[in-house]
Amino acid sequence: MRDLIIMARPTRFHIHLDRLIHNFKVAQRLHGGRVLAVIKANAYGHGDVACAEALNSIADGFAVATLEEAIHLRDAGIPGHILLLEGVFEKAEMREAVTHNLTPVIHTPWQIGVLQHTDFATPMPVWLKLDTGMHRLGFQPEELRETYEMLRRIAHVGEITIMTHFANADGADPEAIAEPMRQFHKATQGLAVSTSLCNSGAILGHPAAYGDWARPGLMLYGIDPGVPAIRPRQALQPVMRLTSEISVIRMLAVGDAVGYGGLFKAQRPTRVGIIPCGYADGYPRSAAQGTPVAVAGTLVPLIGRISMDMITVDLTEVPQIQPGAPVELWGDQVAVSTVAQSAGTVAYEVLCHARRAEIQYHAVVRSS
Repeated sequence: MRDLIIMARPTRFHIHLDRLIHNFKVAQRLHGGRVLAVIKANAYGHGDVACAEALNSIADGFAVATLEEAIHLRDAGIPGHILLLEGVFEKAEMREAVTHNLTPVIHTPWQIGVLQHTDFATPMPVWLKLDTGMHRLGFQPEELRETYEMLRRIAHVGEITIMTHFANADGADPEAIAEPMRQFHKATQGLAVSTSLCNSGAILGHPAAYGDWARPGLMLYGIDPGVPAIRPRQALQPVMRLTSEISVIRMLAVGDAVGYGGLFKAQRPTRVGIIPCGYADGYPRSAAQGTPVAVAGTLVPLIGRISMDMITVDLTEVPQIQPGAPVELWGDQVAVSTVAQSAGTVAYEVLCHARRAEIQYHAVVRSS
């Protein structure tokens, strides 16, 4: 049988900005107060500028990891509050933070020294990070008051917000954050400051942790960090869809193998669909055989090894499928969390690896 090939490579990432707005409003409704949209790592692979532009009129600001990410947003014309979650890494970056009207997180003593020896014309707001158990960045609870007072004595330091980041907030068990909450409240008792405790997991599952500022990240993109195998809480909508088409259909006889290393060997006459998408596009190479792929609305199993540019699926049970049939690798029919779980990783990593295939943005539809 002659192979039928579709010549134009059809693999696309679709970014649904209306869904991004919907998910942000979910976070806003649940948490209340002020809400920063976390768009670090190129908005988790979704495109930081496009996402910032979509959310700019409703978000109270944005949070990124690095100075470079923040300047990229400023250069694209994104105004307003931008928080540097990792702060600055050297003295010169503090001056850049001032120049670009950014808010750094202060998490180590040398950053305070930089503030003390840098004169700013306009007071700069800062966020002070408290370590309540993550043990990556931040001051210990017994250090917080002295550190806070040091910051208050710096004339060009403006409003101080105290933040923390939970290590185990993804589920809904209140005991998972009970000790960090106790430490946070004890350390900040009596201080007249704004607070920020909640990432996506805490917004979705821990109302007791709500503060003045929320920092939703993964949930903005429609992914629930706590329940990868079931429907996301609060009807979150997936923002990214990875789609392609069946480009070629092959027939394997019993005993034939397909792909590198012969990982899949046919136990019956097998109809194999070739999809022009692979790990160079961001589909995880470690995804296990049997991972679901939606072809023309029907879930079929992935077979063989993921290649740089191609994926193979078993179409034996769907003989009506022909070359050109639409494929969804993840999105509405196959959750990206399902793919990540199959690959032994998390949705964060899969989304951040979205790279080579063409990206199509679906415009925000605004009512008049």
